[in-house]
Amino acid sequence: MERRKFIKSTAAAGVIGGFALNSRGAGISDRKKSSGGSYDLVGIKGGNPAEMFDRGIKELGGMGAFVKKGQTVVVKPNIGWARDPESGADTNPELVKRVIEHCFKAGAKSVHMFDHTCNSWRDCYEKSGMNAVAASTEAKLVGGNHKNDYREVDIPQGVKLKSAKIHKLILDSDVFINVPVLKNHGGAVMTCAMKNLMGIVWDRRFFHKNDLQQCIADIVTVCKPNLNIVDAYRVMKKGGPRGRDLKDVATMKYQLISTDIVAIDTVASKVIDISTDRISHIKNGEKLGLGSMALDKLKIKRINMSAA
Repeated sequence: MERRKFIKSTAAAGVIGGFALNSRGAGISDRKKSSGGSYDLVGIKGGNPAEMFDRGIKELGGMGAFVKKGQTVVVKPNIGWARDPESGADTNPELVKRVIEHCFKAGAKSVHMFDHTCNSWRDCYEKSGMNAVAASTEAKLVGGNHKNDYREVDIPQGVKLKSAKIHKLILDSDVFINVPVLKNHGGAVMTCAMKNLMGIVWDRRFFHKNDLQQCIADIVTVCKPNLNIVDAYRVMKKGGPRGRDLKDVATMKYQLISTDIVAIDTVASKVIDISTDRISHIKNGEKLGLGSMALDKLKIKRINMSAA
């Protein structure tokens, strides 16, 4: 199987700042390392989600650096809640659609989407706008709430999580693209790229009962995405993960793109203004060799589309 100097934000305005490392290992499993242009992370501000992705992915060599002709691709948004896109509870459908379009343009044989949802998966897919995304592209949207679609996998590097049932699309596809939404989370403090992988496993209750922050890092060791694309257009700053009030949602118009899942979550924590001291899974991920929190050593491209 073949797969595989951004933000110093202020609490008030999320001011873009700057940070170089050569891309650190892509695949922990048997996926091949993806190229990613000359940057470790690209951060975009302004514009709409589709335009932001068009501009940002160019700096990483285009989608062709990650998806080759004839490959199968799985795109994993956060579709956990039956909420409208304005709520910030799920990944922006406009962004997901554009990611899929880039995959097919790069020559993907097939693109699948799924999530192991918290609310009814049919309601989540409809309300979030993902049904419409699938209808307007050639992507196949698969229900993630069928136990038979998951297979038991050993996790040799896991500290707390030694095995897990993982969705077959993640195990069988050539390329894994992780497209989380950034938001506040009552249990994990912040949900973003690493936390989004809880939606690829069958038994999420084990995570909550056996050191959630460590299990979040452990699962990445066997399913590290080829590419992470963080939707921080509408950011739920309180009341997550489902959200209670639209007043808790800030329209920040950010997007982050990187192969380094630890770095992208570290930058995301600055966007949402939560100290990484409170988000142990990021530190746990760095300890497991999944990426770097040392933003001053990363090569990061900053793009401000609103200033153009």
